[in-house]
Amino acid sequence: MIAKALILLCILSVSYAQKTPVYVYYESLCPDSQAFVTKQLYPTMKDLKDYVDLHLIPFGKSSYRTQGSDTLFDCHHGEIECYGNKIHACAISHIQVDSFQMEHTRESLIVDYITCLMGGGFKDEAYADFAKDCATRTQVKKFDSIENCANSTEGSDLLKEMGEKTNKFEQPLKSVPTITIRESFDLQVQQDSLNDFARTVCIHLPKPTPSVCRTYNGATSISSFTALLTVLIAAALHMMK
Repeated sequence: MIAKALILLCILSVSYAQKTPVYVYYESLCPDSQAFVTKQLYPTMKDLKDYVDLHLIPFGKSSYRTQGSDTLFDCHHGEIECYGNKIHACAISHIQVDSFQMEHTRESLIVDYITCLMGGGFKDEAYADFAKDCATRTQVKKFDSIENCANSTEGSDLLKEMGEKTNKFEQPLKSVPTITIRESFDLQVQQDSLNDFARTVCIHLPKPTPSVCRTYNGATSISSFTALLTVLIAAALHMMK
């Protein structure tokens, strides 16, 4: 009995800790992408960051070609967007947290920074200055490494990788942004995510879903999960007497 209780306890604990992979294919200057990131993704990740394995793919409907040792990009919203996509790709690769940033994980700091970038506000070709200002506002350290990356072959290589991931998923990408859960496209999930991303994610989390999702139909709250664990532990302790 004790062994069975412990096995069930372990299974439930693994389910609780499992993160659900979510992929967002987007463009740095796409108005729909900006609206989704700032109004849907950001608040959702504040509540569900412990349950979502987020993959940001800044490429969208762009294309690329090689010319000698160089990679040349053609972006949906022009040359500035290509640079913006590189800044995003480099930020995703380079951002780190230090021991003084206790309120952040690397992932949450990336979301804060990308959200700032997607808030708009830059003018003409001053994207680098805008990106630096966002780094200051979100407490991203060592912005120089992000900027140097975007201005070098490394930035081109990282953006090409984002293009390869996008093309592997769908070539050409039909809709920007495109949101998938567990790497599988579902039109209903796409439409629901654009309208209510938090609810859509909650529906697709493994059961029991976190308490923040309890207002949604069919959600099993963490409080119920905790109660179940308490019962199992009590039963195991009783059997050991």
